This record gives sequence, structure tokens and C-alpha cells, in this order.
Amino acid sequence: MTGLLSAVTISAPTVDYRQLGPVIIVLGMAVVSVLVEAFLPLKARRPTQVFLVFVALVAAFWWTVRLAGTSQLAAEGAVAVDGPGLVFQGLVLLTSIVAAFLIGERSVDPAGDAFTARASALPGTEDERQFSRKGWSQTEIWPLYLFCVGGMLLFVIANDLLMLFIALEVMSLPLYLFAGLARRRRLLSQEAAMKYFLLGAFSSAILLYGAAMLYGFAGTVEYAGIAEAMAGQAAPNGLLIAGMVLVAIGLLFKVAAVPFHQWAPDVYQGSPTPITAFMAVVVKIAAFGALFRFMYVALGGLRWDWRPMFWVIAILTMLVGAIFALTQTDMKRMLAYSSITHAGFLLIAVLATDQSGLSGAMIYLLAYAAATLGGFAVVTLVRDSGGEATHLSSWAGLGKRAPWLAAAYALFLLSFAGIPLTAGFIGKFAVFNAGIQGDAAPVVVVAAVASAIAAFFYLRVIVLMFFTDPSPDGPEVMVPSAFTGSVIGAGVVLTVLVGILPQPFIQLAEQASIFIR
Repeated sequence: MTGLLSAVTISAPTVDYRQLGPVIIVLGMAVVSVLVEAFLPLKARRPTQVFLVFVALVAAFWWTVRLAGTSQLAAEGAVAVDGPGLVFQGLVLLTSIVAAFLIGERSVDPAGDAFTARASALPGTEDERQFSRKGWSQTEIWPLYLFCVGGMLLFVIANDLLMLFIALEVMSLPLYLFAGLARRRRLLSQEAAMKYFLLGAFSSAILLYGAAMLYGFAGTVEYAGIAEAMAGQAAPNGLLIAGMVLVAIGLLFKVAAVPFHQWAPDVYQGSPTPITAFMAVVVKIAAFGALFRFMYVALGGLRWDWRPMFWVIAILTMLVGAIFALTQTDMKRMLAYSSITHAGFLLIAVLATDQSGLSGAMIYLLAYAAATLGGFAVVTLVRDSGGEATHLSSWAGLGKRAPWLAAAYALFLLSFAGIPLTAGFIGKFAVFNAGIQGDAAPVVVVAAVASAIAAFFYLRVIVLMFFTDPSPDGPEVMVPSAFTGSVIGAGVVLTVLVGILPQPFIQLAEQASIFIR
């Protein structure tokens, strides 16, 4: 036995840490942030945490830019640092920086930031009121935020099923906590967190079961190994098909595609609005980055088997999102169903199964991110005695009380609708064009119908703001601070810039739309 063991040599894995720089910076700073939370005095924690978060995110983005042009496997093939991975990492970091401005806002709500003073205090109890009066702040959100962003950075470059699952959990667990930390409407927030956790746990289990089936089929968890094993099959294998479906379900849950969308309206409504913006944008970018890599790299050779399933899901997602948005009277729920509709449009890019689909999705996600982050920033500024006034009736006459704020929100809604000279029009044109080139013209026709339906409820809000008299006892419109104002301003500039001068963004997306295999 001793001789047998001595004959076995185990070589240490080779890891090029430079390729993993953005992930290491963010997760490393998350550990430092935990230590800050443990040892610094209460009053010093928040400014220190905010500083660390912005330093980490900016440094990670700088490192991502330095890696531009890289195309190689790292960590023994577990991650792929290539053009699409770096673009999605860059989008995650940029949007996370903008979302951090919203999360760090403290001047809009008279009670402080958007988060409960103490998550452990039961809603409505004297303990909760005492913590609020003493000015406590739930600063633990910042290390959780960095862990979440670090998981997303790993999620978009994961090149095997094990790394995909680990990144998914690192990304998801902080999100379940964030959803239940709202300062206002605590019970609604906790209900949202519970729903998100339960459904998220089911989706993670489904993805893991699918990964086990794919491993049983291919004998490896690497995407390239799965593609190679699939190429050697004369006909589709039962384990392969079942594993493909289950992993796809786990990823489609994260993008809120129908019929895996049930969590989105309730969670978007109940979560703190800065977290809703973060989930609606950054989580969707990360989820689509992972979905594209899995479907194109691991299952690209099986496209004729999975495309019919995605046809149905894309059509249902667009129509369900658009039709149900028509019936909403709450602004956050309307934006939730709008987000579902946009997920359906992005699934058209997945159907294209080529470089044009991937580059089109990158442009679309950029346009969607600008309008969504800016839109939710505006939502935080319309307030009454109970907090944010999200009922549509509260927005009547907003254009007369705060014309510049209403004009910015109208621009974001027009971009959602895909009106020319906005970023949304460029994004839809890129995705629809990729769908037509990828033989998915019928889905593009349905998308045009869904766009027309969606335009109705976007224009309804614009009419409500500009062509309806404001109520004398209507909600107060807060003056945006530097944090919230920066988010709205960045959204307006990017929405207009991409709409008028799209070519540099299109060229960048086209140059970075080839996966390494």
C-alpha cells in the first residue's frame, strides 16, 4: 500500500492570478470589509465601508480594462477570461458602482438610508423604534454587497458547472438578505425576502441536479468537455437533454423569464428600492452573461434541440410581461413586469446563436441598465409620509411640480419603449436584427407586438405626469442629492449618447463577442 501511494503524484494546480484580478480585488476587499464591521466603532463604519466599496469597484474595473484583448482559460480551465467575459464583468462593475450611489443615499429619507436600522428587530416593535431613534445603521450591507458583486464577476466567466454553481450561491445569498432589509413596509420586505429565498433555493437545487446529470453524461463538468462528449453522440442522450433543461431553468430563474418569473414582481416591490434597481440591472447582466456562455459554449452543438424551447419561453416572457404590466397600479411592480418583458427581448439574442446575438445583447443590456438605474433613482424621490409614493395616482402632475425630474423619467420610459434617438432603440434594433439573421423572424414579430403593448403603459405614465393636474395633497418631490443626482444624470447622458452616437459601442461589442472554447 505504501509503495502504491508513493507512486501517485499529485501536482498543484496552476493559477494565473492576474487573470482573476477583478474577482480577487472585490472578494479580498469584502473580507477587509467584514473586519472593518467587526472592529471599527459604530460611527466610523459607514464612511469607511463606503470608501472601501468604491475603491474596490473602481480598482476592479481598472483591472478589467487592463485585461482587454485577453482570451485564455484560467484556474485549470474553470474560468474563461475572454472578450464576452470581460465585457460582462465591465458592465457588472460599472452598474454596481452606479447602484452603490443609490444604496449609499442618506438625504432622501428623513429617517436615514433605505435600510432598516436593525434587521434583528421585529417590525413595529419598541426595539425597532429605539434603534431608529438612536440613528443605528445596518452597515453590514456593504461587505455583503461586495461578496454579491464578486460572485457575479465569477458567474460571467465560469467555464464549468461547479464554478457556475459556486458563483451562483455567492451571488444569491446576499440578495436574499438584501430583499428583507427595507426601512419602510418591513413586513412586505420580509415577505419578499422569504419568497425570493424559497424560490431561489429551489432554482439552485434544480440547476445543481442538472449539473449532476450533465456530469453523468459527459464525465466532466467543463463546458468544453461537455461539448466534446456531445459531438461524439449519434443522437441526443437522455441525461444530456434532462441536464440541459434543468441547468437552463436555474439560469432562466435569475433572468426572470416566464414561467420562472413569479418571484420578480413581489420581490421588486418589497425590497428597498436601491436593491430593486441593483437586482433589476446587475443581476440580469450577470445572469445573461452566464446563460450565453453555457448555451453557446457547452450546448452550442445542440442548438437545434434547445432553440424550440427558447422560442416558446421568449414569446411567453415578452407577452406575459407586457400584458400584466398594463394592469399594474404600483410603479415598482410595473417596472418589474417591464423588466420581464425586456428579458424576453434579450432571449431573442440567445436564439440567434451567433456573434451578432451576443453583441446585440451587450448593447441592449447597456441601454437597459442606463434607463433602469435612472428610473429607480427617480422613484426614490417621490415620497409621502409612508415613504416612497409608488402608486400611479401619486405621480399625477409630476411634470408641473418637478419638470426636470419628470423629463428625465420620461426619457427613460421612451428608451424602454424603443423610441428612436434613445439607447433603447439601438438595443432593440441590434437584438431584433440578430434574431432575423438567426432565423427567428416569427419571434421578432411577436417582439414588435409586445413592444407596441409596452409602449402603451410607458406613454400612460408620461401622460399622467405631464397632462394631469397635480393633487393639492400629493406627495413631496425630494431634491436629488449628489448621489441620486449622479445616478439620474449618468442614466440621461448614456441614454442619449448611445441613442445618438451608437457606433463606438457597437464596434466594441462586435470585437468582444467571441467565446474562447
